[in-house]
Amino acid sequence: MKRKHIFILFILVAIAQIAVPAQMIFGRESILKSGTAFKFKTEPVDPSDPFKGKYIILSYDVDNVKTDDKDWQRQQDVYISIANDSLGFVKAISASIEIPKVGDFVKANVNWYSERDNILRFSLPFNEFYMEETKAYDAELAHRKAQRDSLPNNTYALVYIKNGDAVLNNVFINEIPIATFVEK
Repeated sequence: MKRKHIFILFILVAIAQIAVPAQMIFGRESILKSGTAFKFKTEPVDPSDPFKGKYIILSYDVDNVKTDDKDWQRQQDVYISIANDSLGFVKAISASIEIPKVGDFVKANVNWYSERDNILRFSLPFNEFYMEETKAYDAELAHRKAQRDSLPNNTYALVYIKNGDAVLNNVFINEIPIATFVEK
């Protein structure tokens, strides 16, 4: 009888170990399939983490929004309503503590609020782009060079957003995925 209980417990634990990662994967895939694609202008640097490997840290052109609300706490969750500008890149429209009822939005974290300028600075959750280790350094150099280029808006991250959740799909230089760009 005791063996039977141990076997059932083993099966339940095995199912849980498969179900949790599968749910995470299917959730991200759902966002990529049915979410809305947005272009975020980028400025990367290339750190290395012994546990994460090589990746590019991305900072975004969109990192603040004007708001008259003054009750903000550092690291507080905030919902940033977004839309595309005339060039097809994201712009922040407004910030709210509550989930917006209409329009596209992304969940972010409050960095700080300037009462003098009524500007709320925030951090977006998709700021790390993982790459094959041999390409990450070349990608950083290529991106830095592209940023110095006279062409505006030539580097961006393609992010899919659905109900405030976001998945970073790829980083582009001159409309070419960054991994392909560094192979040239």
